[in-house]
Amino acid sequence: MADKIEKEFLSLDDITGGELFLGLAESYRIRHLAKEIRKFKSVYPKLRYHITSGDTEQVTEKLNKGLLDFAVLCDTPDTHKYDYIAFPKPDVWGVIMPHDAPLACKENICIDNLIGLPLFSSQQGWETDISRWCGERRDELHLEGSFRLAYNASVFVKEGLGYQLCFDHLVNTSPENGLVFRPLYPKLEAKLFLIWNKYQTFTPIAERFLAQVKNSFAECTQPL
Repeated sequence: MADKIEKEFLSLDDITGGELFLGLAESYRIRHLAKEIRKFKSVYPKLRYHITSGDTEQVTEKLNKGLLDFAVLCDTPDTHKYDYIAFPKPDVWGVIMPHDAPLACKENICIDNLIGLPLFSSQQGWETDISRWCGERRDELHLEGSFRLAYNASVFVKEGLGYQLCFDHLVNTSPENGLVFRPLYPKLEAKLFLIWNKYQTFTPIAERFLAQVKNSFAECTQPL
């Protein structure tokens, strides 16, 4: 990373591109970041970007080692270690199930509906957002299996092995795919954050990208 920074500063007056390294959580709201990259690339056509995916533990480990410029978390960032920008909209939690499942006829799903059912979730989501939603009743639910990738969990759901707790729009729930999404009730949302190390030295291209994202997301940045 240090060699990359030095190389890009040597051509500071003639920047047409560069490299960005991002670690991303799995979220439909990543599209906001993709839109920013599309706009940014129109100004810096030689931009190249490198994307890795993972949960909070995976992407922050790489960020801490200097392997990433930025990370995106579906988790409250540690403000002692990172600076951050909130994404424009939160993700909405719900249940993915076969279209002919008994619960599919419901408009939303409460905790009483899930008791006794085999559930799939990411370990991070189970321990943070789902625990917050359930409160003291989480022990009444049964985590059948944990998955890092929503698509893989949905394959198990299609095979009738359980019900998947995840964000909306992560799984194909079109009629031909045979799955449906039903939101949780009470409504459960998760904010998304773009983070970077405090006192980080950015490459010129990363610094300019951050300035653009800050400008676009400015109205969403609120104290934690």
